[in-house]
Amino acid sequence: MRAYIGRQQAVSVEDFAELALGTPVELWLGVEGETEQERAARLDAARDILADCPDLPDDLVRIAAQVIEDNPDLFDVVPFTRPARRRPARKGVAA
Repeated sequence: MRAYIGRQQAVSVEDFAELALGTPVELWLGVEGETEQERAARLDAARDILADCPDLPDDLVRIAAQVIEDNPDLFDVVPFTRPARRRPARKGVAA
């Protein structure tokens, strides 16, 4: 089966991430062996993108959280259990 996002075919996990971000993942994570000059240029480009799209980090966190919540079997995630709330004892009534 083929998967398309818009008109782009996504073949790998990296393709899906790049299409979701609208930028190559390497822009945000860097690449092994990059020079200081390459790193500075990459970070400068990332700052420009964030200046144009200030909601991008929040949007990506929401999307990632939703994907994890919808597909816990794809991740090594153990859901937190919420402890039962204890009601405070009323005055004059033994708990």
